[in-house]
Amino acid sequence: MSHIRENRKKLVARVRRIRGQLASLERAIEGDTECGAVLQQLAAVRGAVNGLILQVMEGHLRSHVAGRGSSKRQDELLPVLAVLRSYLK
Repeated sequence: MSHIRENRKKLVARVRRIRGQLASLERAIEGDTECGAVLQQLAAVRGAVNGLILQVMEGHLRSHVAGRGSSKRQDELLPVLAVLRSYLK
C-alpha cells in the first residue's frame, strides 16, 4: 500500500473530482435533463473511475508485482500496462 500512501494527494483529488461529477449527474437526473446529456455525463464518470482504477492498478503492479528495484521486471510490465490502458480507455 506504499504506492497509495505516496500518491494520496493525487488519488484524493481524483476521487473528489469524481464526486463532483456524480453530484452534477444527480442534479441532471433530478432536473429532467435530456437523456443524451445524462448519458454523456455517465460516460465521463465511467472514464474518470477507469482512470482512478488504472492509476491504483499501475502503482500496485509496479510496487508489488514487478518490484521497485528490478528494471528488467519493470520493462516486462510495460506491455501489460499498455493493454490495461487501452482496455480502460
